[in-house]
Amino acid sequence: MRILVLGSGAREHAIILSLLSEEAGHEIVAAPGNAGIAASPVSTERGSVTTVALDQNDGAAVAGYAIEHNVDLVVVGPEAPLVAGVADAVRTRGIPVFGPGKAAAQLEGSKTFAKRIMQAAGVPTGGAALADTIAEVERTLDEFGAPYVVKADGLAAGKGVLVTSDRDAAIAHAAHYLARGPVLIEEFLDGQEISLFFLSDGDDVLPLSPAQDFKRLLDGDAGPNTGGMGAYSPLPWLADAADGRGGTFGSEAAFVDEVARTIALPTVRQLAEEQTPFIGLLYAGLILTSKGLRVIEFNARFGDPETQVVLPRLATPLSGLLLAASTGELGPLPAPEFNPDVAVTVVLASEGYPEAPVTGRVIEGLDDAAAVAGVHVAHAATALGEASGPDATDAPLVATGGRVLNVVATGEDFAGARARAYDALSRIRLEGGQYRTDIAARVAG
Repeated sequence: MRILVLGSGAREHAIILSLLSEEAGHEIVAAPGNAGIAASPVSTERGSVTTVALDQNDGAAVAGYAIEHNVDLVVVGPEAPLVAGVADAVRTRGIPVFGPGKAAAQLEGSKTFAKRIMQAAGVPTGGAALADTIAEVERTLDEFGAPYVVKADGLAAGKGVLVTSDRDAAIAHAAHYLARGPVLIEEFLDGQEISLFFLSDGDDVLPLSPAQDFKRLLDGDAGPNTGGMGAYSPLPWLADAADGRGGTFGSEAAFVDEVARTIALPTVRQLAEEQTPFIGLLYAGLILTSKGLRVIEFNARFGDPETQVVLPRLATPLSGLLLAASTGELGPLPAPEFNPDVAVTVVLASEGYPEAPVTGRVIEGLDDAAAVAGVHVAHAATALGEASGPDATDAPLVATGGRVLNVVATGEDFAGARARAYDALSRIRLEGGQYRTDIAARVAG
């Protein structure tokens, strides 16, 4: 197939690498892509990759490009194009697109909308209240009590959530985002967090494999919230996890089935009932509380960095799953299969991330890192700098954002995969670069 992938981060790099791993020989175009995606093999028996300077948030431009270049499938990676309605612009031109329309994407774009859908669908989640003023914020914080959970209602690139026991900090966070609109004050939920992806065709869903993300910047879950500093998959402890009913789930499959039955399907069918079909990737951010499963949030696209550890384990061709979801054909398909290897990813971030990342610094050592067995590097925010001479091939790789690279390692067990990831990471040089040293330590033994 000729596939157009919108986005410029590590999530999109992971999607493209998964598509390239297939034997179908896809022609993949990334818009706009990044330096790592652009460095993918231009043409092999596994397919080809090119990048194009296309505004991913301009629905008319994306649809026009797809028509002009006979694109068979458009995959929308980030949340911003979805909330902007890019999928609608493409879908109305008769092109299969993996990504929900603007109305359904409000499941991520508006926390208030998501809470209403969950309530209507009977999906278990924490209590929440919308606040429009500082007075309402203070009153609601006192009603829920500490720890306080304050969320920006709209998109905030993974940094709009604050969980704190400091009431003044909670109020300050709310005040910052009130300038953009209302904020959501939520009940604090305590337990293990889990990310689970579901492919949806607007009526049926198919689950992928669970993963666990590390949102805090520093070891031991300290520091500010980020877009994610690492992840691992699968979750070997799920089988013995308490189900909130006095027992355990017994297996990862049983856990996944319960989430599909009580959370994913009711949500997708509620959206369908409201004439806003959800076609694409439903990301369920879950927490296992003492009272059972609860939804923390929904996202309307592949999660980052969880995608980087879920897709390398996927044995079923990704392209077929994406196309089936985009054309309403998930129903007849069996659940996707995964290979038995485990996967770990560690994020290398710029100095100053997440508040004020320092960009433009040179990145070195990627070839040495990629030489570690079972390791590949997904680029999140990279570009080629200026060449020192007339030969453009000596242009250095530079960091262009906060989360710069994902070092991804697979292996037979978590101890081995972790060792590979950190070995590779130690070979990469970025002035001021920072990363957590405890990703997947819990499961590594």
